[in-house]
Amino acid sequence: MGLWFETRVSDSPWVDSVWTCTSGRVTTMTSVAGVRLGLVFWEQDGAAYAAVTGPETRTGTAPVPEGAVFTGIDLAVGTSLRMASTANLLDGGITLPDTSRRTFRLDGARWETPGPDDAEALVERLVRAGVLDREPLVADVLRGHRPDVSQRTVERRFRTATGLTRGAVRQIERARTAAHLLAAGALAADVAVELGYFDEPHLARALRAYVGRTARQLREGAGGAIALDVGQRLTS
Repeated sequence: MGLWFETRVSDSPWVDSVWTCTSGRVTTMTSVAGVRLGLVFWEQDGAAYAAVTGPETRTGTAPVPEGAVFTGIDLAVGTSLRMASTANLLDGGITLPDTSRRTFRLDGARWETPGPDDAEALVERLVRAGVLDREPLVADVLRGHRPDVSQRTVERRFRTATGLTRGAVRQIERARTAAHLLAAGALAADVAVELGYFDEPHLARALRAYVGRTARQLREGAGGAIALDVGQRLTS
């Protein structure tokens, strides 16, 4: 028994996706690099917890509380917290204090703990209260637009908002996309061509650095529990 993920894409400009996860008899998982801030809520053995998660620049191994039920909100790229810079949350996060099954504390105030259907409503309240902010230039650049400012200004604002360079965001997002395609059964050679990798060894290096799996492991569902929703049960 391992991890069961369900994810839905959000129509909120502040939210990328909302996910739920239930953990079975597994104590560790492979974490996957990611470019977004997140809010995570979980319950285990009748106790409730909440945390802010920062972008991750590399794969690694993370502990998993056994028998826990999670709800997660992945915020849109470029969304930031008033209480902490994204750069300070890079490859880390903040465990939020004084959490109960009904409420949690963030930025000096108490908020109602959301379920998966309440995620956007919570984020809207956080935005109205000024707890969350967003750099619109990031979304414009990722859509391929060219802002009317210098490249140095673009890089500075991009890094301030995301904690990452534009190049790092592209590399991480491309590796995650490759992992999803491979887990869905695509061939490594086809994925390398489709996503613009030089060749299969180039793809393999990216998967090793950002996903912690080989193309074969992803296609076969092997290698243990992994924090990657591929629309199926991920076993350990």
